[in-house]
Amino acid sequence: MDRLGERAPVMAPDAMLPLIARVARRVRELPDTWTLDLVAADGGPLMRYAPGQFTMMYAFGVGEIPVSVSGDAADQTRLVQTVRAVGKVSEAVTRLAAGDTLGLRGPYGTAWPVAEGYGRDVVVVAGGLGLAPLRPALYQLQAERKRFGKLVLLYGTRRPEDILFRRQLANWRRQLDMEIEVTVDHAGAAWRGHVGVVTRLIPRLGIDVDNAMALVCGPEVMMRFAASALNDIGVPEEAIHLSLERNMKCAVGLCGHCQFAGSFVCKDGAVMRYDKVRRLLGLKEI
Repeated sequence: MDRLGERAPVMAPDAMLPLIARVARRVRELPDTWTLDLVAADGGPLMRYAPGQFTMMYAFGVGEIPVSVSGDAADQTRLVQTVRAVGKVSEAVTRLAAGDTLGLRGPYGTAWPVAEGYGRDVVVVAGGLGLAPLRPALYQLQAERKRFGKLVLLYGTRRPEDILFRRQLANWRRQLDMEIEVTVDHAGAAWRGHVGVVTRLIPRLGIDVDNAMALVCGPEVMMRFAASALNDIGVPEEAIHLSLERNMKCAVGLCGHCQFAGSFVCKDGAVMRYDKVRRLLGLKEI
């Protein structure tokens, strides 16, 4: 098998027992967002994962949170996770410095079905921090570029200064093998790109809608409208995949916090097919 998306992930012997990881590097992406490169504290292997999966990150004495992996699944030397400080646990995690330790459980959840895109056009639609869970899939798409048709990344943020992984987006653009369009909700006169919600870019896609697949991640309302817009131009519902965010606490389907109708996001997601969840996305509460 040539990519970790085709292999079984390596998990801790006890799904509720965290492994101890050490921060090898800490990079500030945005004023409130940091990327941590993690290695095993004992120097051994940490875990293998597939693009789209998440871990439970535990800040000792504070608590734990689910965070999608944002690194390259083919790089087994480290585990990369991008965290936005929005609560006490995520704030504690983002304050960790190189050499500090934290607990990790996982990986958990379903993966982006990248291999289903072989021979097809692939559209990636990201909103805000949703680019982080999609980045492992983008790494795989780039690494296996010859297996796919047209590749398109549509990325929307609130303002130009909120663009995540700016340098990497520029590098990918220079490679000229993936079409990248970035849009912002609000911008000043210095901005030369698109202005407006990311869904406005979807009708302009020049893809073979009968032979295309879409991967979508961002705020739930954005995903709902993006999936609908993709379906409107002809992409089949079963070819659209979303990564849902729900209040995950245990990650193994015991606590019920992330119950999504008859499913649990931690076990049956977070990546789910649009045709399976379309009706549920329109409900305020489930």
